[in-house]
Amino acid sequence: QVQLVESGGGLVQPGGSLRLSCVVSGSIFSVNAMGWYRQAPGKQRELVATVTTTTRKEDFADSVKGRFAITRDYTKNTADLQMNNLKPEDTAVYYCNARVVDGTAYQFHELWGQGTLVTVSS
Repeated sequence: QVQLVESGGGLVQPGGSLRLSCVVSGSIFSVNAMGWYRQAPGKQRELVATVTTTTRKEDFADSVKGRFAITRDYTKNTADLQMNNLKPEDTAVYYCNARVVDGTAYQFHELWGQGTLVTVSS
């Protein structure tokens, strides 16, 4: 069984920073990609940042480039999102995403976290 757990989030003032963490555990054959998405009230879920394991390629939403960074630990199967210079428009529920192949049935799984709320407000 493969599990994904995310943590972090909370209330921060504009210009502040927060760090979100995500870890995948269990019987894992491979983690193909990990990243973060977000969904603001009344909007669709959107990509924030993701890293592909094989190429180490990072993709960011234009709105967060230069402010957010994603860090992968390939041995621990973690993905942390460092968010700097936060703006009110960054307020959303943030979801960790992982695309994995399990080590038991060698099946592909797309995993989502339960979501963590980030509120940017003075």
